[in-house]
Amino acid sequence: MKKIVECVPNFSEGRRPEVIEAIVEEVQTSSDVFLLGKEMDADHNRAVITLAGEPEAVKGTVFRMIKKASELIDLTNHTGEHPRMGATDVVPFIPIENVTVEECIRLAQELGQRVGDELQIPVFLYEDAATRPERKNLAKVRKGQFEGLRDQIGVNPKKEPDYGPDHIHPTAGATAIGARFFLIAYNVNLDSQDLALAKAIGKNIRESSGGFPSVKAMGFELKEKNCVQVSMNMTNYTVTSLSTVFSAIQQQAAEAGVSVSESELIGFVPRDALTDTAAKFLKLTDFNSSQILENSIAQKMTEAPQEKTDLREKVEQLSPFLKALDSDDPTPGGGSAAALSGALAGALAGMLCNVTVGKKKYQDVAEELSVIRNRAQEIRLRLQELIVEDSQAFDAVMAAFKLPKTTDEEKNLRSTAIQNAFKRATESPLDIMQNALEILKVTATLVEKGNPNAMTDLACAVHMANAAIAGAALNVKINLNSIKDAEFATQIENDVLRIQQEARDMTTTVLGQVEAKLR
Repeated sequence: MKKIVECVPNFSEGRRPEVIEAIVEEVQTSSDVFLLGKEMDADHNRAVITLAGEPEAVKGTVFRMIKKASELIDLTNHTGEHPRMGATDVVPFIPIENVTVEECIRLAQELGQRVGDELQIPVFLYEDAATRPERKNLAKVRKGQFEGLRDQIGVNPKKEPDYGPDHIHPTAGATAIGARFFLIAYNVNLDSQDLALAKAIGKNIRESSGGFPSVKAMGFELKEKNCVQVSMNMTNYTVTSLSTVFSAIQQQAAEAGVSVSESELIGFVPRDALTDTAAKFLKLTDFNSSQILENSIAQKMTEAPQEKTDLREKVEQLSPFLKALDSDDPTPGGGSAAALSGALAGALAGMLCNVTVGKKKYQDVAEELSVIRNRAQEIRLRLQELIVEDSQAFDAVMAAFKLPKTTDEEKNLRSTAIQNAFKRATESPLDIMQNALEILKVTATLVEKGNPNAMTDLACAVHMANAAIAGAALNVKINLNSIKDAEFATQIENDVLRIQQEARDMTTTVLGQVEAKLR
């Protein structure tokens, strides 16, 4: 069954549309992620982006969005009404279909670690992913905002990040990443101008005042409509439904001689939330969602055999990239090709999982291989990113060489830029090597527990991973020759030797087992 997760990253920019457009462009790079909404508020100087899709693809997309935001948003020049502590302020993962909150917590943890390690942005886990009770509340995590946290992180033990450095990023600040159930923003308008009544009803129904669990509510005046409103955030509609709060508000308003004029949903709402509301108001007995015609049709269509897309069409989609390789432009080059080779290895590993999981014969290892399948997909997506990143890293080297060198100051700045660019151009292929090695580790489990009918495909994955490691290692070597930092060079050389040795040992073992199974 297809898994769908929603993510709603909040960015501290609401006045420069071009910045948000650049961040949103990262969503377009994955066919498994869809942009659902984009809202900007100039007063708050904040943007809220809603996207959904396959969990691992969403996680990779959001990382790229966070990276882009860190390059374009400088909190030292940021003002706005809304509290904020980061260029990417908050990132919640929300389960939508065939995904649990626990899986969303894992996504939050993995994204948080990557943001902390690669972008050097401190990350705090919040809501259901929180590692401390007080961090379940976002307001407490964000207390002090960017300016206050700048002085507290690294000094106050209560402000120790879950991931990343023990100091705030100088311009991108800190980020809260978490997991939560779907939040429904729901408002009920009363045919009255009695603000005290709306506030009283809000207090009566909210959880913090002893009302309904998973309900946050307040009373507001709507001057443009000449009425008052009970505004709510429903943090878990399966605990307290829309019908429950509507009925309570309607009853309490009626006791004061006031009627409900209308209600409204802000943003998206899960289908089940409305289905539940309809069933309760109609007092349906023994009702289940499969009785809804569209649901039944959708389920049958999912179960039906899917006609394969013409393989020729899929191969043709590779043509632009292959033409880019077959050109006189120095990028993309061997590093990008190595990353593609590694991604192909990850895809083949995922294939072996897919032809194993779901088969009755392998049900004892289904759960374990489902986890491995997710891991293989995560690595594949990372290697896909590295196809681009490796090319960009070398482009940065070329750009550094073009910097002016007339004055001594310009010469020093140029020299520093060149060295930094070469370091990144070295780290990128090393990242390719490490991820290709991770694929080899996956194959070590699959050769023992995977479907034996696909062992030749697994062997191809092993060879493709080795091609990625060999090609990327050469790129590391040639760039190291230009780096003056001896300590950095030694560390990279040691990492290369470690990866190569581990890869040789693993390859010998896995291919030996494959050969034995083919006899």
